[in-house]
Amino acid sequence: MDACGCAPGSDTAAGQAVDARRWWQDRSVLIPLASGLLLGTGWVLEWTGVADQAPLSAVALAAFWGSLLLGTSQFVPGALRMLLVRRRLGIGLLMTISATGAVALGHVEEAAALAFLYSIAEALEDRAMDKARSGLRSLLSLLPNSATIIDDDGTPRQVPVPSLVPGQLIRVAAGTRLATDGIVRTGHSALDTSAITGESIPVEAGPGDEVLAGSVNTTGVLEVEATASGTENSLTTVVRLVEEAQAEKGKRARLADRIASPLVPGVLVLAALIAAVGSVLGEPVEWVTRAIIVLVAASPCALAISVPITVVSAIGGGSRFGVIIKSGAAFERLGRVNHLAVDKTGTLTRNQPTVSAVLTTPGHSEQQVLTWATALETHSTHPLAAAITAAAPGGRHAAEVVELPGQGITGSVENRRIAVGNPRWLTSGPLARQVADLEQRGCTVVVVHHSGQVVGAIGVRDELRDGAAETIAALAAEGVGVTMLTGDNARTARALATEAGITEVQAELRPEDKAEAIAALRRHHQVAMIGDGINDAPALASADVGIAMGATGSDAAVESADVAFTGEDIRLLPQALAHARRGRTIINQNIILSLVLIAVLPPLALFGVIGLAAVVLVHELAEVIIILNGLRAAGRRL
Repeated sequence: MDACGCAPGSDTAAGQAVDARRWWQDRSVLIPLASGLLLGTGWVLEWTGVADQAPLSAVALAAFWGSLLLGTSQFVPGALRMLLVRRRLGIGLLMTISATGAVALGHVEEAAALAFLYSIAEALEDRAMDKARSGLRSLLSLLPNSATIIDDDGTPRQVPVPSLVPGQLIRVAAGTRLATDGIVRTGHSALDTSAITGESIPVEAGPGDEVLAGSVNTTGVLEVEATASGTENSLTTVVRLVEEAQAEKGKRARLADRIASPLVPGVLVLAALIAAVGSVLGEPVEWVTRAIIVLVAASPCALAISVPITVVSAIGGGSRFGVIIKSGAAFERLGRVNHLAVDKTGTLTRNQPTVSAVLTTPGHSEQQVLTWATALETHSTHPLAAAITAAAPGGRHAAEVVELPGQGITGSVENRRIAVGNPRWLTSGPLARQVADLEQRGCTVVVVHHSGQVVGAIGVRDELRDGAAETIAALAAEGVGVTMLTGDNARTARALATEAGITEVQAELRPEDKAEAIAALRRHHQVAMIGDGINDAPALASADVGIAMGATGSDAAVESADVAFTGEDIRLLPQALAHARRGRTIINQNIILSLVLIAVLPPLALFGVIGLAAVVLVHELAEVIIILNGLRAAGRRL
């Protein structure tokens, strides 16, 4: 097992081994560097004049040849395989022909420079890709090598993490990480989930709570029943999603490929025409030389790498602050979003209904009302019951409890008849106006009767997430419109929307209605939809960009979305949009620079303004600039 709990020889382990190598341990970097060292040696001998002496002249020539062979070894085999096996003309073939032509004309030095600069640019791109991926694979280092499971007879034993299966009971000691997802069965602790969700405050965990792989158990001992295997859990899902993203290029990447594909044979035909026509009308050697220079000058290698390096870097950078982008196409669409459709429950709100208000009639206290309600609600399966019992744990015993579906629940507490139910079933009496006000504020209200008399009312509401209003304000400041789409009733939806600062609300929608609403918005906007439930899946798939709230949430939502947040901090939204917009700007810069090179260099080469060495130097140095510029997309400037 490696440090990440991966079996030796596994793809992930191999990938991490590659990422762990320093540049001086990477053969794909060392060979181009050796090529450059030999090229530099030849230049020094030539420029100092010592190469005029016969023995040193041979040394300089040998250095140029060595540089050429080392450089071309990095791209010629691949170019030939592409030509012979895949029947495709690649940029590497263009470089191969250019280098061969330069050698045929006796320009070994220029051919060596071409081979060195192209091979070092390729090496830099590969290292940049590895750097972008390393942050993603390092997520797996959050998993321990082994875990302690409790056998049926109560005996603890150590097992490798990849062997874990759902249903096993795992003992998690203080200071150790959870090996997979699960549900706490015994024990209480505070979990540090900062590496997983970005939450800085430890999360309290006790029996019945769901916990995530990679979380750190800070205090106490927990026994957790695994709900996922050691190799397929929330953390490995995040890594898989990102690696899928890196395998897919965006629309502009495909545009770059479409430009490069006809350009390579086009450049070859142009070079052949220049050589043929020039040889007929002028000096053959001179025009063949110019044809080779034009061949190099029109190379679209900079264009071909300009988009992928930026997209991969940006996707890797996004993952480091909790934004998982599943494809290059999604990343580029995210950068164009100008309208956001947002689900209410579980996205804008916490999806954890809590008691927000307690009303009482004269002579009764809030604690009394909660205690009587809790005594009955402990026996209820209604979703609101958990919120009420959580507000007053340890309530009194109730007898003769009868639950009436759609109305409420009745029972006897200390020989007094208690009833708890909705205002349509139980009269609100003197509290009617206050109950109506709570409902206008988006609360679901239950009325409490004691011995047939109104004693109080309890308002329960799914509160807004921390930072929800701040997020909406930040989006508005960036010119991004927001529409709430929810299946909840219009009254509750509008109350929460007003509190969050949202003016456009569509409520009481079915899943198919949400998809239709997205389609209508897309007629005038570039739309992103953010949601977290199964009912949001059609809308997420219909939007230009679907965003799943929590990469470990509903499988349907995550699979339908283009982007997923590893945590549940809605404040990531403006950050994600800013990150994508910045990356798109960098992509535009790289494409423009690449096209300028293709437009300017060939005419200069054709009319003999610049020679082969100058073309090679300018073109390949531009590649390095493009790569370095693309790497900026990995950063956050928020």
